Amino acid sequence: MKYYILLIFILLINLHLVSAQGSLPQSFFDGKSVVFISADPAAKPVMTWTEVADSVHHSLVKAGGDPVAYFELEKVALSEAVQADYAKSFQQRLVKNIILVTRKKNQMSIHVAPFTETGQIIPSTALFGVTGGDIGAATNQFGLIGENQVSQNLLVLDVPEFLNISTTETTSNERFLASNPLNLDVFKLGITIEGSSAETGLLSYFRYDMYGKSQEAILAEQAAQKAGIEQVLKQEYPYQIAWLTEAKSVQELIQDRVQFLLVKVEGREADLMSSMGLEPKTGPSSSAIVVKYYIKLLVRDELYIGPEWDADPDWRVALDNFLKNLKK
Repeated sequence: MKYYILLIFILLINLHLVSAQGSLPQSFFDGKSVVFISADPAAKPVMTWTEVADSVHHSLVKAGGDPVAYFELEKVALSEAVQADYAKSFQQRLVKNIILVTRKKNQMSIHVAPFTETGQIIPSTALFGVTGGDIGAATNQFGLIGENQVSQNLLVLDVPEFLNISTTETTSNERFLASNPLNLDVFKLGITIEGSSAETGLLSYFRYDMYGKSQEAILAEQAAQKAGIEQVLKQEYPYQIAWLTEAKSVQELIQDRVQFLLVKVEGREADLMSSMGLEPKTGPSSSAIVVKYYIKLLVRDELYIGPEWDADPDWRVALDNFLKNLKK
């Protein structure tokens, strides 16, 4: 008994539940889940994302879940277009839940969200979850969730399954056009600030390099980002813009004469190029994290990446390159 009490005390010290604005979806105990893994390569001991998946699978099953497939978060969160492809695939497979596993240098978290059945995939970043100092602490605590719950998930996988959606399910690269849009001088270009309610990349919040940032740090980054974008725009973009800080429907944007959106995506260069229908680079530089901008035409849902590949690790350089290429 003393050993059991000591074990519980240690667990409480090393981890905490995060559920202030969210709760565990009941569908977790009666529905398929897909798992997104984001693993910091600098964390010790060194583990690939698939090795992290191997380490968490048993606890997800023990908790009462039915994890049917594992994906690397960075590949799914590349762009809204790619997320829409995955969302469509998940709908066809009757997925009910999204599990997000984030491994940082000194922290491990597991969160659960209901699948929205839209390209946004998760409803918010305020999700039920557990956080621990390492994989062992987080997985042990998550496994305890199912102790007093009856799960309807009976025929579950013994080991994690790593899947890719098939080429027949992929349409995102068909929508990317290696050219510039017309009529930028006629209509406004909408620009969202990352982290605002108008910005829909909720999955990126759970990337190992993003998760856990304070609200103060996020607001400071947003202010710096807006100032930096304004500086580049003044030099390279002579047409009208509209700052988007609130979520609006496509119809509302068009009524405000906003027919274009400036979209920023970030990921491994080879992954980004492949997702946009281009021949990916090879060699060491292909795995570098870069920023790419493109323009989305709302009325036809077309995505213009420009006539030349202009991604760069520095978002300011990437934006400057892209705006210069708009003139070609």
